[in-house]
Amino acid sequence: MTQQQLAGHVGIKFQQIQKYETGMNRVSASRLWDMAAALSIPVAYFFEGMDEQEGAAEAAQTAEGLPGDLLADREALELVRSYYAIPENQRRRLFDLARVLSESAAA
Repeated sequence: MTQQQLAGHVGIKFQQIQKYETGMNRVSASRLWDMAAALSIPVAYFFEGMDEQEGAAEAAQTAEGLPGDLLADREALELVRSYYAIPENQRRRLFDLARVLSESAAA
């Protein structure tokens, strides 16, 4: 599958795929999920060969207070799917709003 085809399946521009590939941009968990689905592979494929302890330590640091397997939570998974069904420009605005609201709630 070409970068162009993968981008089409995931709903982004192929330049974004190139940025992920080079490490210029980070790949979010939900985007990784979309890519795995488009490639018909399990998400775990991307982590093969990774030392289990190292992966667990990184996951614990990144999660900071979130459940261990956030996408195993049905409500969280439904929220992520709904979020990515929103057009990209509106999704960005919703993301910014959610960030502001979460910062206000934490203060």
